[in-house]
Amino acid sequence: MSKTFDVHSAQRTLQLACDTLQIEADAIIALKNRLSSHTNNGHEFTQAVLLLLNCTGRVVVSGMGKSGHIARKVAATLASTGTPAFFVHPAEAAHGDLGMITAQDVLIAISNSGETAELISILPIVKRMGAKLIAMTGSDTSSLAQLSDIHLNVSVTQEACPLNLAPTASTTATLALGDALAVAVLDARGFREEDFARSHPGGALGRRLLTYVQDVMRHGNAIPAVHADTSLSQALLEITKKGMAMTAIVDNNFHLIGVFTDGDLRRTIERGQDFTHLSIADVMHPHPHSIAPHQLAVDAVALMEKFRINQLLVTDDTGKLVGALHIHDLTRAKVI
Repeated sequence: MSKTFDVHSAQRTLQLACDTLQIEADAIIALKNRLSSHTNNGHEFTQAVLLLLNCTGRVVVSGMGKSGHIARKVAATLASTGTPAFFVHPAEAAHGDLGMITAQDVLIAISNSGETAELISILPIVKRMGAKLIAMTGSDTSSLAQLSDIHLNVSVTQEACPLNLAPTASTTATLALGDALAVAVLDARGFREEDFARSHPGGALGRRLLTYVQDVMRHGNAIPAVHADTSLSQALLEITKKGMAMTAIVDNNFHLIGVFTDGDLRRTIERGQDFTHLSIADVMHPHPHSIAPHQLAVDAVALMEKFRINQLLVTDDTGKLVGALHIHDLTRAKVI
């Protein structure tokens, strides 16, 4: 049956939304306060970070129901920030997937009550094989907390659900603590932007930090280039043929000595010079801007922006022309 909102219903809806956000925000603030370095919660957290840093295997994260969804997110965050991690469903673990856990691993078990039967049933085997256990629960006296090597308390005073039943504030607090754990570990590990990019090669940051000039530059016959004694008319044909709105000028050893662009052509026309008797050396711009092929493509973008140019030539350590870049090449590679 469909319902319509009157003014009172709309006000109640907005109030419930605000109350939910406030309750969950309060839960995270309370969790932050409990992590004070002067409390046992703070000590347990730092020990958990140390345990994850020293883990020679993988971090296995597990949980049932809503805690299972949080566990998947925690595992994904750890894995993408330098800590090899994956999720194991506790019920599936009891039916064979327990073989995925080794003595060198660390198990992070998540359960608000700390009494989830599927988790409790696999813990004796996990402990017997020698894997370490970090428990994230809402009760220090729960079975899971008692069996753990390290217990992280994620208790909340109330759920955001008006019935105080549906996991809301408790899952938010657990997720936030999982993020805090991952961030603390990545910082202690010395994880940097380049490392993050290697875990996210398909993302924007990955493209920016893993794409080099040599990956996107034009090379071989696609490079517009002429010799210094080439006539201006012939150089214009090269510019048109290669479609980069410029041509490089090279010596007999293909070392870069100059550049001529569409802008230079307009200035030549404005001066009223006779094209018939001009060589490209007469009108080229000497000492053009260039970049090395092993530099990042984002460095090429920075140079183009700095000098307000749309093309950039690529030279090796000896000054030999090996490539050419147009801003459109960088756009197609999604570096920009």
